[in-house]
Amino acid sequence: MTPLDLSARSSQLTAELADQIDDALADDDFEDGPDEVVDDAAASDTAPRMGRKRDHTRDADILAAALDVLSEEGYDGMTVDMVATRARAGKATLYRRWPSKAELVIDAVACLKKTDASAPLPDTGTLRGDLIALIKPHSIEDGEKKLQIMAGIASMLSRSPELADVARAAMVEPRAAINRQLFRRAVERGEISADHDFELLSLLSPSVVTYRTLMLRKPVDREFLISLIDEVVLPALGIPRA
Repeated sequence: MTPLDLSARSSQLTAELADQIDDALADDDFEDGPDEVVDDAAASDTAPRMGRKRDHTRDADILAAALDVLSEEGYDGMTVDMVATRARAGKATLYRRWPSKAELVIDAVACLKKTDASAPLPDTGTLRGDLIALIKPHSIEDGEKKLQIMAGIASMLSRSPELADVARAAMVEPRAAINRQLFRRAVERGEISADHDFELLSLLSPSVVTYRTLMLRKPVDREFLISLIDEVVLPALGIPRA
């Protein structure tokens, strides 16, 4: 084992030990359940405790574990215990950061979308070229995983419809915002008119993709996305088919 490996292993063990300490200190405060929330009123009756400053360095690992468990078990079968075990994190640590399972799932999906939207926007010289350049190659396994994640989100919203706006902001808005940027650039190039309702049109592709995934249970591949661009998005913006 190299010194670098030893250092990485040491950091991992330190994080795991910190989580175990959190669980030991707060084990009586948390009981696992499908959608349990910390009882703040009960907590206020006890003397305040001085705790460690929250460590967010493992959030990415925890959110990735949450997506894995969601895709494998579904929303109803998923528990915070499963995510804690997969991420090798303390259950109390998860509940302090995400008081309910629904909040954990929404944050996990939002993190996934932010990762997809974090790359620099392409600038190919045409709107069609930019939209196609955004299409990323995905393996069959990735496509199936996203199908399962979307099914889990649908199950969550059927139980908690009040979370619809939060879910939309996490799942749909990141891509819609990218579309609006590309549309404005196309206006500056003189490709399309500024008279279009870009707020509405920016939702076209993410809405169709969501419908195909949730309702039709079909994967979203490169061929489908290109047809969506050529047959729906560009004609709606006044750009004829090539």
